[in-house]
Amino acid sequence: MGGESLDNVEIDARGLIGDRWYAVEDDEGRFASGKNTRRFRRRDAVFAYAARTEPGGVVVTRDGSRWHVGDKNLDRRLSDEMGAPVRITAEAGVPHQDMGSVSIVSTATLQWCADRWGGSPDPRRLRVNIVVDSDEPFVEERWVDRELELGSTRLRVIERVPRCRMIDIRQDGAEPGSPWLKSVAQERDMFLAVYAHVIQPGQINLGDQLQPA
Repeated sequence: MGGESLDNVEIDARGLIGDRWYAVEDDEGRFASGKNTRRFRRRDAVFAYAARTEPGGVVVTRDGSRWHVGDKNLDRRLSDEMGAPVRITAEAGVPHQDMGSVSIVSTATLQWCADRWGGSPDPRRLRVNIVVDSDEPFVEERWVDRELELGSTRLRVIERVPRCRMIDIRQDGAEPGSPWLKSVAQERDMFLAVYAHVIQPGQINLGDQLQPA
């Protein structure tokens, strides 16, 4: 589902608290996504919905309608949309995240992609956790195997992020425009943005300065 933009957030060993904690799960235990893998099943209807955290819990919205996670009416609506019995479940034995705890991209990287390949530089195309303001495209790739200080947290960048068709899907209010995936494969070996693990939990705030250690 579409995510939310935050002014501040707590980070624990798993990553941003609440990030991808819930997933739409089917009777085979596979999670709705834009791709098919061992854990995920492609169900593009999920991208018509958005989720955000409110004082009373997580709320899912679509076309002005609102449901709290746990509402059976929401599960019925999702099942009807996806043509299969599904429900929203909290993370248990199988992680909902892909490969890293936190994903990072720079504004310069996004703009470089848009200038070269066309389309929108909207970071929602990449569904990343942290967007760093920078004038240097792909600066985040120089941080692989390095630690970063951000707010009261400390992160270690572990690898570049392999991309899939998700970056060309209309989602979360983002209009992709020109597709990027073929160009990312041809010119960037299918990688865009980076993953990091959490070394020291803490809090980050909009406007915090990122410092490579």
